[in-house]
Amino acid sequence: MSQKKSRSRGGGGAAAAGDDHEDLARPPPLQAVLLADSFTLKFRPITLERPKVLLPLVHMPMIEYTLTWLESAGVDEAFVFCCAHSNQVKEYLEKSGWAGRAGAGSMAVTAVESHDAISAGDALRVIFERGLIHGDFVLISGDTISNMSLKDALREHMDRKKKDPLAVMTMIIKHSKPSVLTHQTRLGTDEIVMAIDPETKELLYYEDRADNSNLYVTIDKDILSNNPTLQLHNDMEDCYIDICSPEVLSLFTDNFDYQHLRRHFVKGLLVDDIMGYKIYTHELRSGYAARIDNFRSYDTVSKDIIQRWTYPMVPDVISNRNCSESRLHRQAIYKASDVTLSHSAQIGANSVVGSATSIGDHCRILNSVIGEGCTIGKNVVINGSYVWDNVVIEDGCQVSNSLVSDGVHLRAGAIVEPGCVLSFNVEVGKNALVLAHSKVSLLPQPSNEDSDEELEYADTNSGVTDSPPFSSMRSNGDQATVPSEEDESGTSETGTCGVVGYIWTSGDAGILEEWRQSIAPISKEKLEELQHAVSENDGSEDESNNPTLPDKDDSSDSAVEDDDLISKFEKEVEETFQRAMGGGVNRDNLILEINGLRLAYSLQHADCAGAVFYSVMKSALQAAQSTNDSLLKTTAEALGKWKDLLRNYTKTVDEEMEILLKFEEMCQETTKEFSPLFSKILPFLYDTEVISEDAILRWAEEKEHADESDKVFVKQSEAFIQWLKEAEEEDDEEE
Repeated sequence: MSQKKSRSRGGGGAAAAGDDHEDLARPPPLQAVLLADSFTLKFRPITLERPKVLLPLVHMPMIEYTLTWLESAGVDEAFVFCCAHSNQVKEYLEKSGWAGRAGAGSMAVTAVESHDAISAGDALRVIFERGLIHGDFVLISGDTISNMSLKDALREHMDRKKKDPLAVMTMIIKHSKPSVLTHQTRLGTDEIVMAIDPETKELLYYEDRADNSNLYVTIDKDILSNNPTLQLHNDMEDCYIDICSPEVLSLFTDNFDYQHLRRHFVKGLLVDDIMGYKIYTHELRSGYAARIDNFRSYDTVSKDIIQRWTYPMVPDVISNRNCSESRLHRQAIYKASDVTLSHSAQIGANSVVGSATSIGDHCRILNSVIGEGCTIGKNVVINGSYVWDNVVIEDGCQVSNSLVSDGVHLRAGAIVEPGCVLSFNVEVGKNALVLAHSKVSLLPQPSNEDSDEELEYADTNSGVTDSPPFSSMRSNGDQATVPSEEDESGTSETGTCGVVGYIWTSGDAGILEEWRQSIAPISKEKLEELQHAVSENDGSEDESNNPTLPDKDDSSDSAVEDDDLISKFEKEVEETFQRAMGGGVNRDNLILEINGLRLAYSLQHADCAGAVFYSVMKSALQAAQSTNDSLLKTTAEALGKWKDLLRNYTKTVDEEMEILLKFEEMCQETTKEFSPLFSKILPFLYDTEVISEDAILRWAEEKEHADESDKVFVKQSEAFIQWLKEAEEEDDEEE
């Protein structure tokens, strides 16, 4: 069970009986509705056996993070709506201690069960019919991770309601620029187009299924005529955290066409000019919030948790009462105290190893999460993967960027290629090869998978497809294997060849589209293909489609906007770089992603140089201890490791100058820890050929007539600059 701390609600002792004035003054308890059913099929085949909210996310069920955050955010009472696998959800709430809690400082949690609901709209109609909500409430899905403060958003919502009773909903959104190549966010979700009133923050338009083949969106002319100013965004991410008035529930009850929260309800309210209800937005500027919508977002959020963006929702703070607590080590490595680890085994950065797990000789665990009670043999390589509990991986196996569920057994020499999902208790034979993006389950694939709003489980009428047994796949030796009679009867001896189980198909789109929402990084070939397509579009656009330059009179405003644009760009480059360090982006693909961001922001190559340099130096600072010697060492290691990446953006002296100017800015403003080390790091930049002699001498020359405050680092580096000048003179004399 999570370590849950009591919160002080404020106020004095118990109110005297009959003190009506105090009762009237006390605000109603803040309630929340948590949807424990996603009503989607994206996590099949796993969710045929376990509800999505109970799937482990860095050792903890997803719903544990959501409930812990709701309590910390001041929610007094939470109703957990469960439909698919409702018994498992209720059992978890009981065993974890959430259900039945009461008293000051505790959030009361009640399970609400219904087997008739097939959508979020149905769920909210059940909540309304049972009369559970008595005021404004938080609406959230049980697969949402956050550490944000709700105070400001709640205050804005309440203030708006006092002025305008038709303001029924506030959506939490945050900035997240989608890739210009994939039109997706880092969570693997499609870009959303929103139109927002810049003054009131009212949501005017919402489209989550934009046609990216066309470089425009169609907005009703009434929106434009009724709103003299609006901001059109494709750089906002929907956090799926909503603050709702009770009227929201009655609106769902009045309109049975409202099934999907966004596609039906939000869009329906935005075009309903009769009732006049309004939806507003609150942009999250500090804190973390993300919904796990698919396997890519599962991977992304897991890495964010490991890298502590979600603090205090991190492994060493919230832990399970039945196992040893995880301890944080250097390089974001978490290990339980009772892990058995061979001296020759290597645990790489950004990895988590659970309780009672043993790891054999010469194993390499890189950027991965290993669950509890796992047995890993010798010479095993696990990279960028998620291995859940009680998994057995024998000698010589390789697992890359895949998800391995509870109870899976990989026989010696088995290879699991990137993007695979192995459901519960699947057994992979000796030397078997599980092809990239395969989904394998002991359960056959239901045939009725044509809707994204069905329940997580298959009902008795769903039918079964003719999923082939896995033993028909090829083995590690590239030899085609034929199922024996025992294989066909489903009683083959696991481990002789192939796998006992069913291969799930990928639907109409086929395996070609698996890259969009897979745990595996997008391949270099796919990124190059997408970048080529973007380049062709850019070349064929009319001048009328290109952004216009601002007037001279607007130069001051545009300068502010440019600074804001640069800072957002640098932040996204840093996030992309962090994912590369954590294994979420292949290093070969990193340049392509950064170039895609540059195109999206319409910036120059030199801007990339400064942003990448900032990211590299920031990683060195995070890895260092509190001494200058330690910082100098980690900086040398980081620059040595990423010098080729930096060189890619320093093809000219101007681009090299951008790095020097960025380094000065960092030392003076954002990362002053580097300030006393400037003169020691500058020669290293020169030695690694990131910055040339010409750039350094030009930088020093341009500073000659500057103010004294701008000459600090030139004077600090005077000896090195003089050495470069003398070396240049000697070269001239020799010539």
